[in-house]
Amino acid sequence: MKVTSIIAIYALMWVMSAFILLPFGVQTHDEAGIAKVPGQADSAPANFRPGRLALRATAIAALLTGLYIANYSAGWITVDDIDLFGNPPRQHRTEG
Repeated sequence: MKVTSIIAIYALMWVMSAFILLPFGVQTHDEAGIAKVPGQADSAPANFRPGRLALRATAIAALLTGLYIANYSAGWITVDDIDLFGNPPRQHRTEG
């Protein structure tokens, strides 16, 4: 596998991990008991920490990318193993 492919897969895993982790550990001002600024949305986070989110996403993306590369190299799960709809019916040719 090329290094550019590994970087692209890592970037995709990082973005996916970051979006999945966004709602965890965040509290609104009402939940935290902090006064809101006039005009602020009720759902605005009171304790958003982008650095912590980036560190967690980096660790999870590294783990997932490592698993992907290991599966790519060892062939644990292949496309043939993911057969959601069964084998398609074969069509027989008739000569004549």
